[in-house]
Parts: sequence; structure tokens; C-alpha cells
Amino acid sequence: MILTGPGIAAARAAGEITIEPYEPARLSPNAYDWRLGDTLRICDTDLDAATPTPYAETTIPASGLVLQPGVLYLGVTHERTGSETYAQFLNGDRTVGGLGIWVHVSAPLGHQGHAIHWTLEIRAARPVRVHPRMTFGKLVFLHCLGTPASYQLHGLKYTATAGIDISRLYEELAGGTT
Repeated sequence: MILTGPGIAAARAAGEITIEPYEPARLSPNAYDWRLGDTLRICDTDLDAATPTPYAETTIPASGLVLQPGVLYLGVTHERTGSETYAQFLNGDRTVGGLGIWVHVSAPLGHQGHAIHWTLEIRAARPVRVHPRMTFGKLVFLHCLGTPASYQLHGLKYTATAGIDISRLYEELAGGTT
């Protein structure tokens, strides 16, 4: 089940949900409107799953930055979100999708117990200018059934994610760089 906007506000007030920074006006009927952070990692070379992803990092200027088709951009959410009680689901929204931006290519599930600034995998269909802290998508909170299983207790490779994180699949591949 998805929490309603008032349900998100109540769970946050009860300490069951973290949203930092939090603005009540960003609540919608069934979600919280999250924003793009200030930094992008630009991956515009050939990628190899067995090696760390090369990138150039840039701060998005107040005047914006034009995203180009064919380039993978790794971004970060402005908000840090999480919950030991609820799982999260992060998506783009219709407004940004209408600009031809794929906000989050994969991995929309935020596990119970994982409080993070989300790494975003961003692609553009056409050249499009983005701005720091613009509304970029919606985050929903999902009620979990069964025994709680906090992500932080599993010792997985993204447990300590503090910002933009590249793919670390190379850690799993035989012969991959470690």
C-alpha cells in the first residue's frame, strides 16, 4: 500500500520517515516531490561492467546545464530520504518526462532501512537544460508486510552510499577490477 501525502506527513512527524530538507508544500496526494541536486557526473565514454565507470564531475550552475542525448548523467537527489518502517519508490514525473528526460533509468526501489541521497541515472531524448534543485520527480512510501529487513544490516555494497555512486558491478564479476 502507498502512503497518502497526509500519511507521509504523519509518518515523518512520528519519526518513521526521514526527508531532509522537508517542505510540506512538496507533498502531493500520494507522494513527495523531490528535487535534483547540484552535482552531476558525466559518463560519455564506452562503459565496461568489469571496471569502474570513468566520469567527469560538474556542479550545475544556477543558469542550468544542457543535457545531451547519448550521454549518461549520474545525478543525486537534493533530499536525503529513508525509513526503517517503509520502503520507497523513486520515479520521475510527467512534467520532467514531457521534456524528454528519463530521470531514473533503473533501481527505483529504496529498501527499508536505507536512508540516502539517491543516485540518479539520467538520460535525455533531446538537448534539454536542467537547473539545480528543480523538481525532478516523485517519491512514494510503501507499507512493508512481513518481518522488517533493514538494508543496513545486510552488508551490501551500496550500504554506505553518501551521494552519487557509480555502478559497482565490477566488484561481483570474475576478473573485474576491485
